Amino acid sequence: MTKVKALITGFLLCATGFSFAQSTERLSGQVTLQQCIETAIKNNLQVRQAAYQAQADQVSYQQAKGSRLPFISGNVSHGINQGRSIDPYTNTYADQQINFANYNINTSITLWNGSSIRNNIRQNEFNAKASELDWQQAKDNITINVILAYLQVLNNQEQLEIARKQVEVTKNQADRLEVLNKNGAIAPATYYDMKGLLGSDELNLISVRNNLENAKLTLAQLMNVNYSKDATFESIGSQVNPSLYDGTPDVIYDAATTQLALVKAADLRVKSAQKRVLSTKGQKLPVLSFNGFLGTNYSSVAYRQLLVSTSDVSTNRYVMSNNTKLPVFEPQNVYNTQKISYGDQWRNNFNTSFSIGIQVPILNGLQAKSRVRQAEIAEKRTNFETQTVKTQLRQSVDQAYINMNTAFERYNTLSKQVQDFTESFKAAEVRFNEGVSTSVDYLVAKNNVDKSNSNFISAKYDYLLRVKILDFYQGKPLW
Repeated sequence: MTKVKALITGFLLCATGFSFAQSTERLSGQVTLQQCIETAIKNNLQVRQAAYQAQADQVSYQQAKGSRLPFISGNVSHGINQGRSIDPYTNTYADQQINFANYNINTSITLWNGSSIRNNIRQNEFNAKASELDWQQAKDNITINVILAYLQVLNNQEQLEIARKQVEVTKNQADRLEVLNKNGAIAPATYYDMKGLLGSDELNLISVRNNLENAKLTLAQLMNVNYSKDATFESIGSQVNPSLYDGTPDVIYDAATTQLALVKAADLRVKSAQKRVLSTKGQKLPVLSFNGFLGTNYSSVAYRQLLVSTSDVSTNRYVMSNNTKLPVFEPQNVYNTQKISYGDQWRNNFNTSFSIGIQVPILNGLQAKSRVRQAEIAEKRTNFETQTVKTQLRQSVDQAYINMNTAFERYNTLSKQVQDFTESFKAAEVRFNEGVSTSVDYLVAKNNVDKSNSNFISAKYDYLLRVKILDFYQGKPLW
């Protein structure tokens, strides 16, 4: 039983952490394994964090795709100039109050930048997919942890039932010997030996009951709900039928590398790091862009002159004709000053401009070169981390397979031992009740059968736990 508890503790620490912060939910009534798994996935902190990270990386991916779209901005400004200022309509000085307005739209789009944008999009796409797999891995982790903890609860429930039966059997014997002792039919030591055994069995019952409540508490913590002593758990004992595991370490490892979300996420991050290197290298190349501008403006002092009439007017100039001065006439126009309307200015002042430009990076304080080096280092680190994940996975699979085989052999040995000690105890009980054997013989036989029964239950669940771990590595349904 201690080994089973150590197994669960170790797997919890290695596979994933979990939050001990309690919610307002509470375990109550009959609880099934499926309910525990669903509740844990819904409440677990690491699952929530992985989900939020997946959403954030998806947003980053959408933002990266948006960088291919043109940048368009509009500007609207209204203002008042006092005193001497530039008339925006005539671009001359005016010494009066001027109400003005400007409207324009600017656009810019990158036509080519060494495929930096395209590689950046792919980088963020791989990151988003990796985060989705991390989220799935978090759900898988909490699922296997809940299953292990749930099986530990069932193990302790069966241990508690055995401990109660042990107390009941010992108490019946102690009650029978108490009567015989009062009648002087047995030696007092026989009765008190049995009383001592009863005390030991009762202490074991207390210990097993405490182990059960601790197992319930661990399961509640995984589910992030409040612990309840009254909660009961549906038994799956009918589904527990240990048999030799179908699969070899090589087969299990190959399946794990293709099915386990953790490995697939690591591979995607390698691809993301490679695209990051290409994206940063593209930033060292020239950038070809297209720019456009549309604009118009308005001025409150914009006026126009409308021709009303034309007449000949005498001037102070003259011409000589036959020694006679003849006055010179010239045409004079009469204008009507009219303020230019807002709509007319909007149309008349409309202007556009379009350009194609190329920006060539020459020296930027080694920033581009440093970014490339950092990306290359990140790629090497990601490659190493991915290889480490696969190496550790291989080691874990080998260790889990060895532990599974050992647990299966232990289960078979203890199964036969239970049968043998059960028959031995039956014979010892008959002889003891008939008075042909000592209490020492009876106590030895009872201790043997009690210990073998307890070990057998632990071995059964120990094997099942290790099988579930191997199933987890292969991405098989865990229940």
